[in-house]
Amino acid sequence: MRRTVRGIPAVHGIPAPRRVPRSRAALGTLTAAGTLLALLLPTGSAAATPQNSHRSPAPQTAPGAFWTADRMRSAVPLDLSAPAKGSPATAVPRSAPLKVAPTLPQLPQLPQLPRLRQAPKAPSATPPLPGVLPQAGGPWTGGGAVTKTTGRVFFTYQGRTAACSGDAVTSGNKSTVITAGHCVKLGGVWHTDWVFVPGYHDGEAPYGKWAATKTFSTPQWTASEDINYDVGAAVVAPLDGKKLTDVVGGQGLSFNSGYSKTMYAFGFPAAAPYDGSKLIYCSGTTFKDPLFSGDHGLACNMTGGSSGGPWFTSFDEKTGTGLQSSVNSFGYQFWANTMFGPYFGDDAKNLYTTAQSS
Repeated sequence: MRRTVRGIPAVHGIPAPRRVPRSRAALGTLTAAGTLLALLLPTGSAAATPQNSHRSPAPQTAPGAFWTADRMRSAVPLDLSAPAKGSPATAVPRSAPLKVAPTLPQLPQLPQLPRLRQAPKAPSATPPLPGVLPQAGGPWTGGGAVTKTTGRVFFTYQGRTAACSGDAVTSGNKSTVITAGHCVKLGGVWHTDWVFVPGYHDGEAPYGKWAATKTFSTPQWTASEDINYDVGAAVVAPLDGKKLTDVVGGQGLSFNSGYSKTMYAFGFPAAAPYDGSKLIYCSGTTFKDPLFSGDHGLACNMTGGSSGGPWFTSFDEKTGTGLQSSVNSFGYQFWANTMFGPYFGDDAKNLYTTAQSS
């Protein structure tokens, strides 16, 4: 997008967020990919000086004790759906275990989005990529570094346990995780009890449970939860005297790398037909969203829970390494089996720089 999906927050010295000329009616029809997200937040109601980072309070219970195998298995994707026409502008969790609906800021009545006869078509698919990878999605069986750097993210959102995905990246502090903005903050609320579980598999944490000391989002996501800037980061505390990437390694990153790229997307979808127990991936050539964002699009059937999982360019199937260039962010309700992820531009780079130096 010519307005890059500015993804990553710099806590100091960032200019005031620029409003992106997107139709709020249009954005109201979006559902988040990893967390079917209702993009119904006002652009002008944020505080004058929003805080782009959140220092996590010391947990009353050790992460390993709180996030038991059963609690991790039962954590639900942070799925939100847009309200019906004429109803109050609130977002209601769709997952059954979340019985109390969090209320998001009120909006003026939104005009109805013109009805589409059919979903837009993505550019013609390219021939299948070499190797064992499916195009639309399936369990990753290739091994390599990605099985250790990619993991599930667990947190408490307004008193309810929820889950996303994330990725350990190379960083100066050896402790940085990249995820989606809505996986660290949503509806003006920073998530708590935030942990990263690399290499997660069906309730198991083979490389430990890493608690965040600080979480970050972009200025644009902090101020108005603008989908074009749906990128977040976390700095996690050492575990057993070791730092994260000393244990699991870290993936490189790429910024301002352009559109129409061969990419691989990974995550832990937990909504049907998936259950969050396995690492799932999609692969193919991306395209630029022709509708209401400047995001990358990719044919992919991952569901709720995959939000925040990494997208890689220059991905090597044999080694499981690549350059992270986006995250699972959202999908359109009327456009099946298609995932969108923010463009990693200068703001994403700023966020990464801030996080890795914290």
